[in-house]
Amino acid sequence: MFSTVATFVRATVALAAIAATSGALAQSGEVNVYTYRESKLIQPLFDAFTKDSGIKVNVISASSGLEQRIKTEGERSPADVLLTVDIGRLEDAVSAGITQPIVSPVLDKVIASQYRDPEGHWYGISLRARVIYASKERVKQDAITYEELADPKWKGKICIRSGQHIYNNALIAAYIAKHGEAKAEEWLRGVKANLAQKPSGGDRETARDVAAGKCDLGIGNTYYWALMSKSEAQKPWADATKVILPTFAGGGTHVNVSGVVLAKHAPNKANGMKLIEWLAGETAQHMYADTNYEYPLRGGVAVNPIIASYGVLKPDPLPLSKIAASKKAAAALVDKVGFDN
Repeated sequence: MFSTVATFVRATVALAAIAATSGALAQSGEVNVYTYRESKLIQPLFDAFTKDSGIKVNVISASSGLEQRIKTEGERSPADVLLTVDIGRLEDAVSAGITQPIVSPVLDKVIASQYRDPEGHWYGISLRARVIYASKERVKQDAITYEELADPKWKGKICIRSGQHIYNNALIAAYIAKHGEAKAEEWLRGVKANLAQKPSGGDRETARDVAAGKCDLGIGNTYYWALMSKSEAQKPWADATKVILPTFAGGGTHVNVSGVVLAKHAPNKANGMKLIEWLAGETAQHMYADTNYEYPLRGGVAVNPIIASYGVLKPDPLPLSKIAASKKAAAALVDKVGFDN
């Protein structure tokens, strides 16, 4: 009798231990993230999330094709979350049918409506602005409009990367959304006429060329200048330039987002939602500000001092979903005017 009772007790304890272990695994587990973001920029965030939540983050990185990969994988896709930059890629994910609506009062409270999909298929997590890297020596003005980039006074003085690059495509799309295609075409032809050289390289190279005297103005994202200022090799490019926050006439500075979607067939949906909401939390938002040099979207989180030195950002109020709707027209316009030729 005693042996039977002892066996029963041991079995009960073992089952309780297994249940406790299973519960712990269910509470932690893992989440699978597909991302276009550079590993060195995003891995610290994943490490911090794992430390806070106990949830392991498995990462697949690529420079292109992740939307198609998730679509091809279909219902068997391991992807829970797609983390990317630019409104275009977020909308590409929606168009590919690989997203599901994110239902989160937490995010709705933190992320302003202009920085999220009206139907919840994507949310912005941080902001970057498309700005001017101007020669400290040759450019005396400290304010400029995007419209002014087509002014003949800048003839032969502007450097820029390809007009088809997603960052420039979004800027051109924003111009179309604000002024219409006809005026956007006129403007883009004017900007092309002012180029010092064929569009090439990246945003850092535009600052390099301004520093070298090849042009007076370069178009780039806010965070690149901060990164250059911290790089021994590239600091001279930052030292030779100043950042001007341009605005649309009667509007604000063009901004874009790094953003997130919840995969349509996410096998770890609950953990995916935990990660997405964590990215909008104070810890992650401080990291976006101080590690990635982006503007936090959460109110009350300070902008990094380097980024703050540019001046106060006044984002253009145009909803990013409207910019996304003009992306194809922007790409067609770049080809029509032969901008990259």
